[in-house]
Amino acid sequence: MTAYTQRQHLKYTAPQLFDLVADVERYPEFMPWVTDSRIRRRYDHTILVDMTIAAGPLRKRFSAAGVLHRPHRIDINSSDAMFDRFVQCWTFEPVAEGGTYVEYRVDFQFQSRLLQLVMEAAFADRAVATMAAYKRRAQQLYGGRS
Repeated sequence: MTAYTQRQHLKYTAPQLFDLVADVERYPEFMPWVTDSRIRRRYDHTILVDMTIAAGPLRKRFSAAGVLHRPHRIDINSSDAMFDRFVQCWTFEPVAEGGTYVEYRVDFQFQSRLLQLVMEAAFADRAVATMAAYKRRAQQLYGGRS
């Protein structure tokens, strides 16, 4: 099993950052390893998503469910056959001095040993790159530097 947590203080508001992370259909525009992302269904505070990720020559499509607790938290789980376990959590904590603490936690285990080895080899870099991609996207959408 692979788990990782990344936390940063960004100058943007919790609703802005929440909306950016919740906008999964735009991921292919700024997440280099996401080649396709579509919301299959929305109901209440839940979205069902189909996403295709690429790692080198490997491309994998999977489904996930996101529970949106705007503007404080997003919980993402997948029971897709590709995973033994897949859990992500984004939290957005406003800071009194301004901005928001953003925390990204991910915990996953692939069914395929090969895919697990490929993903684990670059996982720390990919988790850091995930936060960096969202930060760049926030700068594009909301301006300024964080």
